[in-house]
Amino acid sequence: MIRALFWGSLGALAWTHLGYPLAAGALARVRPRPVRRGEALPGVSVIVAAWNEEAVIERRLENLLALDYPRDLLEIVVASDASTDRTHELVEAVSAREPRVRLVRCPRGGKVAAQNFTVPQTGGEILAFSDANATWAPDALRMLVRNFADPAVAYVMGQLHLQEAEGDNREGAYWRYEVWLRERESRLGSVTGGYGSIYAVPRSDYIEVDTRFGHDLAFPYRMVQRGRRAVYEPDAHAFEKPSSDLEEEYRRKVRMFEHCWAISLEGGMLRRLPPVYLVEMVSHRLLRYGSGVLHLILLGASVPLARRGAVYRAALAGQVGLLMLAALGRLRVRMPAAALTYYYALVTWATVVSLRNYLRHGVPAVWEKAEGTR
Repeated sequence: MIRALFWGSLGALAWTHLGYPLAAGALARVRPRPVRRGEALPGVSVIVAAWNEEAVIERRLENLLALDYPRDLLEIVVASDASTDRTHELVEAVSAREPRVRLVRCPRGGKVAAQNFTVPQTGGEILAFSDANATWAPDALRMLVRNFADPAVAYVMGQLHLQEAEGDNREGAYWRYEVWLRERESRLGSVTGGYGSIYAVPRSDYIEVDTRFGHDLAFPYRMVQRGRRAVYEPDAHAFEKPSSDLEEEYRRKVRMFEHCWAISLEGGMLRRLPPVYLVEMVSHRLLRYGSGVLHLILLGASVPLARRGAVYRAALAGQVGLLMLAALGRLRVRMPAAALTYYYALVTWATVVSLRNYLRHGVPAVWEKAEGTR
């Protein structure tokens, strides 16, 4: 039994972090599913969910107003989740001089609740969504909507670039790996997850999901369950500031993974999926969320097995070595890979803490933004 736990956890970790990305990359070359793009420009409603965003909301609106998109085909709506700072005042000041901008005051219920409340009050054929702290390239919206010329496409995510962190966060290195993998998944058919900074859906495909789940987690697999595609558009560029330090990033990851556990255990995300996409969801989502538990199982099995062979001793020594390297990263010792190893250790531990929090307390629908990302 201990050997089974050792090899099972080791195999699962090796597959989710190395084997699956290599397999997805190879398969995407062999059997790609291209997206048919067009030049038609439909009417678009850009919805910006906001809660107490006085620090960034004016910048966000000016950025959206500067998009290279026909004025008469674009409306910009701020969905305020009962903001209590100057967000409403600032949005209404912009709206007074720019009729394309509107404020919708939503009851406090969280980001998804604000989006659901606001969508019926908009008129665009395409619904595009963004966070208040993001910035879009001038042609980002054009690049997003061109994918809807393909009738199979129901969700499009753009490419998020994380700007250089002011502190010691190493999210950028990991994020480049994630972007690469999502592009390969899109070539295979559909991505397994998105992010809130830049994405769009046709109004006819918009669905209301559990307010605890979030569009970035729920929309891709829900579209695939309906026989549609969720794709990645690398030329639709968005920019966002990451958390300034690893401790703040850790807290953000814990909150995020709480929602991931909720959608994994309650959201039916593995039902009615095509075989290839089912493998993608298990490999990229379920095993990734469970990586912290898998590491604990591997470490726990390695200790008693270390007396039974050189392979097990080497495995235990390797794990101890990685933990020591992560400790050096925490102490900010300048050593190759120490900071990145510490980042990986923190994010992996966040999956464990978030599971404990979810099982104890559930997941609230409302969100707390990371101030360092503003």
